[in-house]
Amino acid sequence: MNKPTSLTSVIEAQHQIMAHATCCLATQMVPLFNARGRVLSAAVISCVAVPPADNSAMDGYALRVKDLALKVIPVSQRIAAGQVAIPLEPNTCARIFTGAEVPDNAELVVLQEDVEVVDSGIRILPSALQQGQKLGQFIRPKGQDIVEGQQVCAVGTKLEARHLGVLASMGIEKVEVYRRLTVAIASTGSELVNPGQSLKVGQIYNSNRFLLAGLVDQLGMDLVDIGIITDERSTTEAKLALAAEQADIVITSGGVSEGEEDHVKAAVETLGRLEMWKLAIKPGKPLAFGKVKQTPFFGLPGNPASVLVTFMVMVRPFLLALQGCSDTQGYSLKARLVNPPNKPSIRQEYQRVRLVDNGQSELLVEAMTNQNSGVLTTAMKGDGLAVIKANTCGSEAQEVEFMPYACYGV
Repeated sequence: MNKPTSLTSVIEAQHQIMAHATCCLATQMVPLFNARGRVLSAAVISCVAVPPADNSAMDGYALRVKDLALKVIPVSQRIAAGQVAIPLEPNTCARIFTGAEVPDNAELVVLQEDVEVVDSGIRILPSALQQGQKLGQFIRPKGQDIVEGQQVCAVGTKLEARHLGVLASMGIEKVEVYRRLTVAIASTGSELVNPGQSLKVGQIYNSNRFLLAGLVDQLGMDLVDIGIITDERSTTEAKLALAAEQADIVITSGGVSEGEEDHVKAAVETLGRLEMWKLAIKPGKPLAFGKVKQTPFFGLPGNPASVLVTFMVMVRPFLLALQGCSDTQGYSLKARLVNPPNKPSIRQEYQRVRLVDNGQSELLVEAMTNQNSGVLTTAMKGDGLAVIKANTCGSEAQEVEFMPYACYGV
C-alpha cells in the first residue's frame, strides 16, 4: 500500500512544469555548415530527388536484361561518376563505376568480378549466370532516398550531424532556425570558491557551476554565468533579478531548502512567484520551479548528484521545449537491476548505475555502491540512471527504466 505524502509526484511535476514551456524565440537563417544543435523553425521540403538520377551501386557493366543471353557483349561506352551517360547501343553494354549515372535504357549492372574481359567486349561468367542476374540489380533508382517535394525535416527538429548530411544531399545551403536559448546559471553558498583558488577552512570548490555549464552547453544553448551568490537575502534577490534580465531562463543550485541560510525560495516569491516546491524524487526533493519577474526559474538542490538528476528529469525537457524542440523526452531502455534496494522509498528514486555484461541479451544494470547525493564520482564511473518506482523494493524494484548518460549529453 502506498504511504501518504505531501510531495508532488514526478509525473505530476513534469506535467505542471511542461505546461509553462512555450517557445517564443525569434528566428534566423544560418548556414547549414554551422547548424548542428540548432532547432528548425520552418520545415525543410526537398526541391530535388536524391539521388537525382538512376546510378550504379557498384563497379561493373550496365546492360539490358535480354543481352544477358549474348556470348560476348561489346562495350560501347565508359561512364565514370560525374560523366553524362548516353543510351546503350543495341546489343552492347557500358563500363560503369560506382555513383555514375546509368544509361536510360540500362536495366541492371553486372559486377566486374562476374565478367571476363575479352578482345571484343565482355563475357559473363557461367557461375554468375547460374547464380541469377536480376532486373534492377545494383542500380540505385532516382529518388530512392528522397523524392522531390518530400518534407524531410519538420518544425522542431534538433539538427544533428546525421540531419546535416541529408540536408546537404538535397543542396540545402541555409536553414531557418530559432535563435539560441539563453540560460543563466548561478551557484548559491558562501562556502563556495572556484577552482584555482586556495581553500580556506569551511570552504569547498564549486562543482555545480561546471556541471550545469556542461549540461547547458551540450544542448547547444548560450550560457550566462552569474557566478556565486553568497548567503544574504539582498544579494540573492539582486543576483536573481540580474539573471532574469539577461536570460530566457534562470537555473540556480543550492539555497532551496528550509535552513536559515537558504534564501532562494523567499527571494523568488518576492521577485515573482513560486509554482512548485518539494518533489517526490530521490535525490533532489527540494526542487523549486517558478518565475523571477516573468522569466522561468529552476532552483535545484545544492548536492551535485541531485543537480544531475533533477536536470536530466525536470530541467532538460523544459529547456528543449523553450528552444522549440518537438522531441523533448530523453531515451530510456527497459533493464533489470541486479541489486535493487532492500527498503522502499515514498519518492521515485534515480540510482546511478553501471551496465553489467553477463554474456546474454538481457540488459542488466548494477547500482553503484554509494548513492549519497553529495557523491558525483559514482555518476562519472557509471553509465546512467535506473528509475525505481516509489514504494517498491526487492524483486518488485528489479524491472527499471535505464536512462543512458550518453543519450542525455552527460
